[in-house]
Amino acid sequence: MATRSIGEERSNRLINEKSPYLLQHAHNPVDWYPWGEEAFRRAKELDRPIFLSIGYSSCHWCHVMEEESFQDEKVAALLNAHFVPVKVDREERPDVDATYMTAAQLLSGGGGWPLTMVLTPDLKPFFAATYIPKEAKWGRSGLMTLLPTISDFWKGRRQELEETSQKVVEALKEQGEAAAGGGLGEEALMAAFQNMMGAFDETYGGFGLAPKFPTPHRLTLLLRYWNRTGDQKALWMADRTLEAMRKGGIYDQLGKGFHRYSTDQQWLVPHFEKMLYDQALLAIAYIEGWQATGKEHHSRTAREVLDHVLDRMTSSEGGFFSSEDADSEGEEGRFYLWTEGEAAAVLDEREMEAARRLFGLNAEGNMREGVKGDLSGRSVLRLSSPEAMDDPLFDAVRQKLLAAREKRPRPAMDDKIMADWNGLMIAALARGAAAFMDERYLRAAARAADHVLVRMRSEDGLGHVYRDGLSTVPGFLDDHAFMAWGLLELFQADQDLRWLNEAIALVKEMNAGFWDDDGGYYQVREGKDMIHRGKEVYDGAVPSGNSIALLDLLTLYRITEEPDLMTKADALIAAFSGAVFRSPENHSQFMNAVDLRLGPSYSIVIAGRKGAEDTILFLRELASRYVPNKVVLLLEPGKAVEGIGRLSPLVQGQAMRDGRAMAHVCTERACLPETADPGAFAELLRPG
Repeated sequence: MATRSIGEERSNRLINEKSPYLLQHAHNPVDWYPWGEEAFRRAKELDRPIFLSIGYSSCHWCHVMEEESFQDEKVAALLNAHFVPVKVDREERPDVDATYMTAAQLLSGGGGWPLTMVLTPDLKPFFAATYIPKEAKWGRSGLMTLLPTISDFWKGRRQELEETSQKVVEALKEQGEAAAGGGLGEEALMAAFQNMMGAFDETYGGFGLAPKFPTPHRLTLLLRYWNRTGDQKALWMADRTLEAMRKGGIYDQLGKGFHRYSTDQQWLVPHFEKMLYDQALLAIAYIEGWQATGKEHHSRTAREVLDHVLDRMTSSEGGFFSSEDADSEGEEGRFYLWTEGEAAAVLDEREMEAARRLFGLNAEGNMREGVKGDLSGRSVLRLSSPEAMDDPLFDAVRQKLLAAREKRPRPAMDDKIMADWNGLMIAALARGAAAFMDERYLRAAARAADHVLVRMRSEDGLGHVYRDGLSTVPGFLDDHAFMAWGLLELFQADQDLRWLNEAIALVKEMNAGFWDDDGGYYQVREGKDMIHRGKEVYDGAVPSGNSIALLDLLTLYRITEEPDLMTKADALIAAFSGAVFRSPENHSQFMNAVDLRLGPSYSIVIAGRKGAEDTILFLRELASRYVPNKVVLLLEPGKAVEGIGRLSPLVQGQAMRDGRAMAHVCTERACLPETADPGAFAELLRPG
């Protein structure tokens, strides 16, 4: 076995990787290979199947499987004798994860992480599972039985396995074909709303029963539908869900930020990891919820989420970390749970009563059983109501409990920096900077943009992941599309032309490297280490690259009026319209972009001096108003030709009048009267 010792500790090939997840497995007795030619060549030389294990560093069940099986000498002996074991960090190689997750769904009807696949040496899958225990339990076969069985099948019934694997590859290719149709109109938006209404949980908010995911792009689609139609039910559904999540245990009531999803219908007990993409997308949803409803607790939640990322998930160089683990001290959620006695040890009697009233603390607890035993008496904190945040003791109780919690061992941080998720966070911070007129958020977004554009680019283009230097993983569609979105939002927040120019450059790279002439974008550039080059439009926990790319094309068109951008956007919509129309609620970010395409949208030019009071008055009107489909440009005196005037025809003929800032508003069909009055400007932006 190709392992070596460092002092008394042996290591495998993963010791040379940079991914925190792969490094967690570097001292397993399993002879792991990273995904790559060395592993593929070895499988062919030995004529063995590949045992592929895909996970990520904050995945609780990935930790369980490692501790239970991959650290076990007997399991390792079976894997090393009969397979070529390969470990993949799904966040580092989302293309590998997406391909084999789809294959798993075809083979077994389900999926999740850890994802366990067995492949032929030419990478075709014939077996799929998720978590597998060492020994059989909970009705699941164990690795100690499965591994010899699969090996025997490979040696004695290979033709059957190869036929199965070939059928899976053919099905992948068929599934990857875009379901083209015509355009998508208001009837698709109506269908999305009707379908979401049918799945809506009117008692607890959100969609379905359990587990329950935040899906913030569904909430932003509801807000757009309300804005378009005036349907109050859509607004109520979004608002109800935002309030329920903020109250629930899915929100870290002490340290701020959202956990990944709720294991129950009530948003009470979460899966405790914190993902960067959730913070970004939920911050945007709460900002828009505040703008639509005027409810200050939505604004406060958005700020807390942004502050959490700046406080806990930001590198010294300005980039944003990927995730925080669910586990600490060997137990999921231990860091976040409280007994009544633990709280009483740091709070006085009056504060303890407030903790019971505000956060639901009691002697019985609201947890029951964890992987490692009984959790009775422990509670995940929840908020009694959004108004609890206004209680005079709320901040004092929160700060005392937080200070005590900070003395506990923290969950591990996955400190790799990914271009795609950083793009989402840059967009969220830029939105926060514009909505709350907060320079801190603007500076943080600009630092992160600089980090990605300077440190994560090479002569080969944008890279995907950064940790202790740029990795060899090239950028995917999501990296280009999400970063372009972040830069477009950042440009509109601070009007620095550098960000607009960089966004234009990234969209050009995206078009050159990923566009399919039959319509839509591939997830990856052409390469040798994949059995399938797919196109994705489904919007899951993270929106698809095609959905954000559509938003980029339409936003850039609104700014530059370059006709090729609209031509490509319409081709993108047509390429996926069949699939999207069959279940528009499952393509909610795509439908957000379709809403922008259908209009009305606003092109807003403020002719004025940056930082001047009359200019700020217009921006303040924009900040608190729900105007989702807009582009905002600032035209400073003398810049109509040299500055923004070189890139956008929107500013031509616009100017200050009599030394006063002026607002110029156009829709797709007409330009409205210019005004120097912020109140009149606000009226121009009212729906209808």
